[in-house]
Amino acid sequence: MAGPTTAERGARQQESSGPPPARRPRPPRPRTVAVLAVVLALLGAGGGWVLYGSQWLRVESVSVSGTRVLTPGQVREAADVPLGEPLVSVDTEAMESRLRRELPRIDEIDVVRSWPHGIGLEVTERTAVLLLEKGRKFVEVDDEGVRFATVSDAPKGVPLLKLEPSRSRSAAASLRRFGEPRLVREAVRVAGSLPAAVAHRTRTVEVRSFDDITLKLADGRTVAWGSGEEGPAKARTLTALMKAAPDARHFDVSVPTAPASSGS
Repeated sequence: MAGPTTAERGARQQESSGPPPARRPRPPRPRTVAVLAVVLALLGAGGGWVLYGSQWLRVESVSVSGTRVLTPGQVREAADVPLGEPLVSVDTEAMESRLRRELPRIDEIDVVRSWPHGIGLEVTERTAVLLLEKGRKFVEVDDEGVRFATVSDAPKGVPLLKLEPSRSRSAAASLRRFGEPRLVREAVRVAGSLPAAVAHRTRTVEVRSFDDITLKLADGRTVAWGSGEEGPAKARTLTALMKAAPDARHFDVSVPTAPASSGS
């Protein structure tokens, strides 16, 4: 009987010279598994007790930051933080909703846990860009057209908004079509487009219709702005027009490509 060929001997040598087969890990013993399970259960129970049952991580203080008109006391009262309760159980989302509902002046609110014993209330208040007269008081309107507060004294530097629809058919149709809230937002849009130098001197924004908005400045000069459209172009045109005609009393940028000035 013939012996193995050269090729077969080479194949056997390659097989014998390869790495030894990997050893399969032994499964953990039942006793080890049981011990690990007990340890994990104890850790979980201990952690739960620390978070919920102990006196170590409970609410003891409330800090307030970011207020300008509101007082920290007003914010704390509206937040109604549950002092003495486990810090982990405080419902921050419900608290944020309550603060926005109770204090409309708040634009943004962030309720944060300050471990181990505190709650932080980070407030951003709304800023008035226009005022509406309401009897002897003033309603503050922010840059989104939201009427968020009624105050007795008008904040300095905030223009008064006057809604005075003209008696023309087009103005009446504009009021019916857009409604007062839309006209207020259009006035806010105009106020946000004004050049800084003009904004500081604007005392009144008069709205007669959607595309008939006029500014009255502190020195008695007036600006026919038109609608809130093309705000940046109108702002640039008004700045150039005031430099070119510094003695003019009336400026018209309702069509920014064809501005006009008059009076002296």
